[in-house]
Amino acid sequence: MLFYITDDDEAVRSMLAQIIEDEDLGEVAGEAEDGSLLDGHMLTLKNIDILLIDLLMPDQDGIETIRRIKPSFTGKIIMISQVESKEMIGEAYSLGIEYYITKPINRIEVSMIIRKVIEQTRVEKSIQDIYRSFNTMLKLDNQQDRQKKSFNEQQIRTSGQFLLAELGIAGEKGSKDLLDMLDYLYQYEQEQTLKNGIPALKEIFLHVVQQRLGKVAAESEVKKEVKASEQRVRRAIYQSLNHFASLGLTDFSNWKFENYASKFFDFTSVRKKMTELENGSASSTSLAGINTKKFIQVLYFEAKRVQLES
Repeated sequence: MLFYITDDDEAVRSMLAQIIEDEDLGEVAGEAEDGSLLDGHMLTLKNIDILLIDLLMPDQDGIETIRRIKPSFTGKIIMISQVESKEMIGEAYSLGIEYYITKPINRIEVSMIIRKVIEQTRVEKSIQDIYRSFNTMLKLDNQQDRQKKSFNEQQIRTSGQFLLAELGIAGEKGSKDLLDMLDYLYQYEQEQTLKNGIPALKEIFLHVVQQRLGKVAAESEVKKEVKASEQRVRRAIYQSLNHFASLGLTDFSNWKFENYASKFFDFTSVRKKMTELENGSASSTSLAGINTKKFIQVLYFEAKRVQLES
């Protein structure tokens, strides 16, 4: 990954570059001490993947800089600042930044957030590559029925990958379990339809695990993996709840928050988590309170919608 750092404090630039180098996150391809020195076309020509930018700078602040370079720069943006104004942070998110990190710099926080953005970037690039491949395939004439079915199955998984990135859990361990479930539900719908809704949650987990382990797997091994899969999925869903609560707390009108939070979660759960984050209180939302079946059902129908729109 290629990084570009913009901050009027040389010590901060040096610290960020050191974290990127020490954690083997990528390479710093350039630095600037003010937003006025940035050019979107220049960043694109340098193949910059992630721009780290300060909010307050002498000549041109981070928000104005992002507004100016955004049309031509399509990389990810992480904003770093000591300012904690919800209005300014909300405006930054509305312009398309991925994360907002509050100074003073915390090495662990910066490393964790950069890794998340890197993972999201890689997922999105993979999805783009897959769609390009699909578009090429679509140009071929006389597709066989079996090939068309395989293509559609792959599309539902690709759509699922896109949604998991939107939900902030593309890098979670449970993401693969969720994608396998989309495959199963697609096959199930082709064979039996979903007039009565999706199958029971227990059946979904069992089928996915049996497909993964094979027919020769012992019953004890299957039960153990089903339990582990359930835990991974619940944790991933809980992380998504945290993700949207954070977005909503920062900017209630954030388009991702408005579009997804109410679809995938009960509003009371989201509101409760927002209150916990705002007060800095210990979490009272347990994994057991997560509505796993609702999340999986919405994920499947949303993946189908994305598939049809692509």
